Amino acid sequence: MARVFVPKIATGNDLLEGDVVYFTADGAWSRLHGEARVAQTQEEADALLAAANAFPHQVVGVYLADVAVGEDGAPQPVHFREAFRTRGPSNYFHGKQAV
Repeated sequence: MARVFVPKIATGNDLLEGDVVYFTADGAWSRLHGEARVAQTQEEADALLAAANAFPHQVVGVYLADVAVGEDGAPQPVHFREAFRTRGPSNYFHGKQAV
């Protein structure tokens, strides 16, 4: 039985600031999860990961994360870890959590 492909996005951490970043459709990195480019097939996911890994001096720890695509077309995290990463550092309130 073939596995059903789950849509994926590429994510990592900004090398200088440590922020969680997401690879976008225009080939840049964004701190906004909703701007991430979504791969709908395994071939797209492989190409997305290869493109995202082309920035070794800007982003580290690049990997593919499973997402669900919302009604508005924006990716939504499906795993607790990814949902947690969208909220920023957890050691004290600053940055994204201060809002």
